[in-house]
Amino acid sequence: MNSLDTATKDALRDIVVSAADDTAVRAVVLTGAGKAFCVGQDLKEHAKALEAGDSGLARTVREHYNPTVRALLAMPKPVVAAVNGVAAGAGASYAFACDLRIVADTAGFNLAFAAIGLSSDTGSSWTLPRLVGWAKARELLFLPGTVSAADAQRLGLATEVVPAADVLPRALEMARRLAAGPTLAYAALRQALEFSATHELDESLEHEARMMQRTGESADHLDAVRAFLAKQEPVFRGR
Repeated sequence: MNSLDTATKDALRDIVVSAADDTAVRAVVLTGAGKAFCVGQDLKEHAKALEAGDSGLARTVREHYNPTVRALLAMPKPVVAAVNGVAAGAGASYAFACDLRIVADTAGFNLAFAAIGLSSDTGSSWTLPRLVGWAKARELLFLPGTVSAADAQRLGLATEVVPAADVLPRALEMARRLAAGPTLAYAALRQALEFSATHELDESLEHEARMMQRTGESADHLDAVRAFLAKQEPVFRGR
């Protein structure tokens, strides 16, 4: 079920950070092996730490969850979650950090933190209210239960709901489309949305001007304008 023991958290963090830093990578797909996307923290491993007298939660949040979700949210390229099964706790939070979520019709999300007496982590206090609003975020966190794929789409947690067998192919199709697109513009759009979420209107307008100047000076923009005028399809190279 892709529970997050220490080895898995190490590997996931390292590969996500590597993908974020790799300029040859133009889009990223995050998915789970088997029937689940990710059920969150490995509670068997965690129970041993509790019995030893140290939950280790602050340490693992800082060493594993935070760097991973920060890379997912901040990398200068789009990220697609292929939610092939249940996504709970940190697993749900990882999916929420992606730009788009292709969700199996048999999958579901569960913000299970309060069910085991915990606060939230992996950026869910930041991403969840931005996806569903403050009131619904409180409800999902205070009253944890499985949100079906259909309800997730209605709430804005799912971009598309497809049959389980089609989740990864559809996510890869979407990622390939994005990878062939204006990745510099996508990076700027990510930054603009994040900036405006925590700044006033005038600051956000000025930030938009800076992002427009940056993307407007790119080879991608020049080539796209030339292609448009020539009635051709643009080719984006990420520069």
